[in-house]
Amino acid sequence: MKFTTKATITGAKMFKDSIDGQAFDQTTLYVQIGLDETKGTAKGFATQAFGWGTSDEYQKIKHLPFPFEAEVEMEVVTTGKQQKQRVVSIKPVAAVKGQSAA
Repeated sequence: MKFTTKATITGAKMFKDSIDGQAFDQTTLYVQIGLDETKGTAKGFATQAFGWGTSDEYQKIKHLPFPFEAEVEMEVVTTGKQQKQRVVSIKPVAAVKGQSAA
């Protein structure tokens, strides 16, 4: 199942190397997510890490000032027992107002 949402991208990192002979090539995207305020024990935001393809994806956004707003296409997949979300694509929309560029 795929869906698109607007989100604040707070950071990104890539890893392309091998460990013990196993090759890795990935990008991790950090997205601001609202905390669950329904019980009155939390308020505000946290940053959640999501997998986003290979290190090529990182190269597409590394020049942008962080944080920034983006339209994020997400995909929800399951093994039948466990659900997982991953980023399919992002489209930067605007810089976050009131933030200094990182």
